[in-house]
Amino acid sequence: MVDLSKMDKWSLGKCFDHSVLPKDTTEEDIRRGCREAKAYNCAAFYSASPYWTPVVKEELEGTDIHIATGLDFPFGASTVKMKGLETEEAVRLGCTALDMVMNIGALKDKNYKEVKAGLDAFVKAAEGNLTKCIMDVNFLTDDEIIAACNLIAEAEIDYAKTSTGQFEGPSMDQFLLMKKTLKDSNIKLKVAGVKFPRPQNAYAFLLAGADLIGTRAAVAIIDALDQMREIGIVPPLQK
Repeated sequence: MVDLSKMDKWSLGKCFDHSVLPKDTTEEDIRRGCREAKAYNCAAFYSASPYWTPVVKEELEGTDIHIATGLDFPFGASTVKMKGLETEEAVRLGCTALDMVMNIGALKDKNYKEVKAGLDAFVKAAEGNLTKCIMDVNFLTDDEIIAACNLIAEAEIDYAKTSTGQFEGPSMDQFLLMKKTLKDSNIKLKVAGVKFPRPQNAYAFLLAGADLIGTRAAVAIIDALDQMREIGIVPPLQK
């Protein structure tokens, strides 16, 4: 669990996956986002597809920041074969962290065999690189969130992720249900789609047990650390 009382802004950066995801993203947007990720010591930088991976790889060369992308993003409705092929292509291009969207329609149909096959294809094609599965919990009932978490655990994916950030983000109740369901597993938790006001809510999820926050607003949230300490949301820094 993240201990915010021991973190300054630099170390806090490793709690954030920075991203640039809009449809109208340009190469300069990607390069600027990578520079921000380096300046704030983020855990990873994400583009919306492997198309941008060569640019991200170039910008992050020589750093410990993960070269990352979304896969089957943002809908998750590709076939099992396509999920595997897209993952293979991302790895070939240099990705070291991969966020795959679960097939939400199949999950809601209780077609767990199809969902699990997609997750297994993803893990196999990832070749040991960091894997994260996106559930988009705002489309799911509590029972479906539990089922999705169990499938993620069965597939031995590294992280369960709340949302793509392209739609409504998670409630605290939904996040805590994920945490409870996965408490006896080794699966870590990533929150995306943090609602406004972003700094307060992002820190609330970290205090509640999130291991990572995925956001395009990493810079603003990290910069707000001192203010969050001043108003008592984040505990004082222990030196």
